[in-house]
Amino acid sequence: MRRKEREVIDDVQIDGIIRKCKICRVGFYDNGEVYIVPLNFGFVHSGNKRIFYFHGAKEGRKFELIRHKPEVGFELDTAYKLIEAETPCAFSAMYQSVIGTGIISEITDFECKKNALTELMNTITGKKEWDFPPHAIDAVAVFKMEVKTISCKQHLA
Repeated sequence: MRRKEREVIDDVQIDGIIRKCKICRVGFYDNGEVYIVPLNFGFVHSGNKRIFYFHGAKEGRKFELIRHKPEVGFELDTAYKLIEAETPCAFSAMYQSVIGTGIISEITDFECKKNALTELMNTITGKKEWDFPPHAIDAVAVFKMEVKTISCKQHLA
């Protein structure tokens, strides 16, 4: 990282920044084209593993890419604020951002899907108690992304 003074390496701080984010952008490489999808997410950090959970349709481009090209990049950001100045080159911004790579896969086990959807709803709402109708769980595709690499950067002052 070029701006080492902005690098965040503390796991608790990185997880806190992730939890403040609302959308995770997942980037797939699709036959010479980058395909980026903004997704709501669930997040857990257990032991030395960070896992993101997503949901979507059981068909379409994202679904097919997950099945056939599971290596992805991702990005999250929050706390953006423009810092204005008198001249264009003096403008700056405050922000917190996380980028990384991971392996994404479909979850097919019913209980694992239910747990992943619960984490997703917890991240979105802060609430962990949800009653999912079984037909709703069966109808949706649920995915997990295991983080392989991660880096975090912030500029807050």
